[in-house]
Parts: sequence; C-alpha cells; structure tokens
Amino acid sequence: MRRIPLYDLHKELGASFGEFAGWEAPINYGSVIDEHVAVRKTVGFFDLSHMGRIIVEGGDAAKLLDLLVPRDITSEPGQMVGPTAFLNERAGFRDDVMLYNMGSRWLVVPNAANIEKVYNWLLENAEKMGLSVKVENRTEDLALFAIQGPRSRELMAALGAPREILELKALRFATNVRLGSATAFLISRSGWTGEDGFEVIADLPNAEKILRMAHEKLRELEGRLCGLAARDSLRMEVGFVLYGHEIDEDTNPVEARYWWVFQPGPKQNCIGCPALREHLKRGASRVRVGLRLGKKDKVIPRPGDRVLVEDVEVGVVTSGAYSPILRRSIAQAYIRSSHALMGMNVFIERRGKLYKAKIVDFPLVTPSSSPPT
Repeated sequence: MRRIPLYDLHKELGASFGEFAGWEAPINYGSVIDEHVAVRKTVGFFDLSHMGRIIVEGGDAAKLLDLLVPRDITSEPGQMVGPTAFLNERAGFRDDVMLYNMGSRWLVVPNAANIEKVYNWLLENAEKMGLSVKVENRTEDLALFAIQGPRSRELMAALGAPREILELKALRFATNVRLGSATAFLISRSGWTGEDGFEVIADLPNAEKILRMAHEKLRELEGRLCGLAARDSLRMEVGFVLYGHEIDEDTNPVEARYWWVFQPGPKQNCIGCPALREHLKRGASRVRVGLRLGKKDKVIPRPGDRVLVEDVEVGVVTSGAYSPILRRSIAQAYIRSSHALMGMNVFIERRGKLYKAKIVDFPLVTPSSSPPT
C-alpha cells in the first residue's frame, strides 16, 4: 500500500488513516460529522493526493485527448474540460477524469484506482495513432488539496491568494501562483462536494508550507481539516458518482445519468462514442437514483444491498452514507427503469432485515454556496 506524500505531516496534525484505492490516506481528523458540517457551513481542507496527476504534452496532446473523450474539448488555456470520461468500446467507463488545458500541455486527473490504467491508456493510444506526445505521471511528486465550503474564498485570501485567483470563475485555473511563502503549480475554482471551492496542486516542499498555513488559518474561520470519509458523505448528498461504485467498465453514461461526460452530445469520432450514441437511442434498462431512509433507521445501506418493491427485487445499492444535514441515511442505487419513479416507496434489504426508503432525485441536499460562472 502506498502512502500519500505528506503522510507524516498529517499524522502530526492528528489524522486517522485508512486504506482507499491502494493508498493510506487521512480518513478523518476526529469527527466525520463535524468535518462534513464544516464544509457545508464554513470551510474544509482536504488532501486528495491519492488521485492522479498526469501531464500530456507535445504537438498532438489535444488530438490524443480528443480521441479519448466523448465531448468537445475545444477550450482556451486556463480552462478545465469536464468532468468527462475515457470510455471503452462499449461506452463503459474506463475512468471519469478532469482535463486542464495548459496550452502546449494538458493535465489529466484520474481516480486513485485508475492511475496506472489511465497512464497506460494514454501511452497505448498515442503509440497506436503515431502521435507526438509525452506522457508523464506526476502523482508522486505533486500534492493535490481541495478547499471547499462557503468560506473557501476567505481561506484562500488568508493564504495570500492574489485577486485574480479569488475572482476565478468555475472550472477556470491559473498556474505558478504565489500563496504567501509558497508557490502553487496550479490553482483551480473547482471541487467535488457541491460547494464553492478551490483545488491547489503543488510540489511537495510547497505543499507542506500550504498545509501548515491552512491548518493555522482554518481556526480563524471555524473550518476544519477533513478526511476522505467526509468527502464521501458530501458527494453522496449531491449525487456525485464514485468509480468502482456507481460507474465502472460495465456502466455507461446514460444509465449513470452522468450527462456532464458528453454534453451537449457525444462526438462521432471518439473511442466509445458510437456505442454511446446507441445507448442514447435505446434508452436504459436501469438508472441511477437516490434513496432516502427514515430518520429512525440507524442502518447505513451498503453496496450490494437489494432494493425491493413488495417482494420483487428491482435494484441494488451502490453506495450508502449518513447525511449529517438530513440527519438520516442515504444511498445511491441502480433501479429498473420501470420502477425508477421519484417519490416511490421501496425497501432496502440489509442483512436479512427490510428498511423503508423513498426514491429521490439528486441533489439530496442543496449546497449552500456555488462558484461564480
């Protein structure tokens, strides 16, 4: 198992660690609920260095990425493209990714479980197409932080972010940015909690400075260092997917209702695009929905739990969590399209017991802040 780059510093700051996608990473700093609420009410600071950082550069970098994703990547330097995905020939997810247009080079951020798969996928297709590109895996020497919540802009200001960073629009970024005594490789206005926020990428010496500064400034803003457990419950409240749970090689964007991947529509010429267009024509036999349990039920649904109508199985849970905002358990599930009716009552079977739930649409919680567009 690999450790995230700043493991020792997180241990010093009080993190409890656990395994995620082959990485030993901070799971919490004492209270998952307090960390979750901080992101919704004030600000939270996450280390997401378990995710990948892959640089693609060269004259054919854009051509390679255009071949691999189902949406138009036409953009200007400083603009993010995504979320989008690399698909297989059947339009299943090889991974969902974010792309950053850095001009002559692009940054690709894949999920932790798929770093090597995505890296090899890029190399394989570049060689197959005879393209002039260099692919470099920078995951080990660049840290990735997320600053999320209604007071995220205040925390960035306290860290010394210049005005142009504080005024970034959603899905925009800048490179080589000073933050007090540190320099960030890249700062974007983005995140995966539903709240306003920024993501900061820096080499390890600068990342250590940024983390130490943030730890001090968070106290003034009633914010918290946050672990991956809170990140999971936060993404569940707004209905975001997680690779290996809601999406995988056998799941397509139509049934996942992951429209961002190909909006406004799939291209003709990408890997997986013909199959994706066929899925759009046929429709889906199952669809991803949210489930909300009663407040009195203390159980948390887990992947594989059956979803029933009367005594008939109509779906299966992919993820479950406790929502501190709703004060009840929630879940995501794939339900037969014939039964995916918002407001419909169902049962979740967990360890032989049945628990009432209601099918609900996303988001289950409305975020309290959003980045400027």
